[in-house]
Amino acid sequence: MAKFEKKINYRKRYPGLSDEIIDVLEKSDRKMEYQQYDLKVERYRIDYTKGTVTCLPSREDSYDRLLEENKQFADAAEGVEDSAVKAVMIEDMLKCLKLLSPEEQALISELFFKGKSEHQLAKTTGIPRMTIHNRKNRILTKLKKYLEK
Repeated sequence: MAKFEKKINYRKRYPGLSDEIIDVLEKSDRKMEYQQYDLKVERYRIDYTKGTVTCLPSREDSYDRLLEENKQFADAAEGVEDSAVKAVMIEDMLKCLKLLSPEEQALISELFFKGKSEHQLAKTTGIPRMTIHNRKNRILTKLKKYLEK
């Protein structure tokens, strides 16, 4: 990778600019050089007294190079332990849902399983939204108590 060497003389190119603006432009050029070159290049440190050469790898690495070196990455999929815990929690939640009254089960089903909002449910049932909201909170508190047992 070639080093970013394009240095612009902003004073010559834009003679009417203030010193503050020129300083900002020069700093932004240095930031660009840092991002385009300094992060991507590996360096070598030579110790003349010991006669050793140490390679300092680049701070930004390519995915392809890491694969060539057989580096392993964490899997983005859910782990076995997490899946087992989730399955047990879902089973417990379904048991607790069966302990609710049919009206409470219907409300939870509409809100959480069918994905309706409180506003939509209020329109279809004719029950005020705040009443639905309060019932939902009471039911969730009841479910939480059932799950803690």
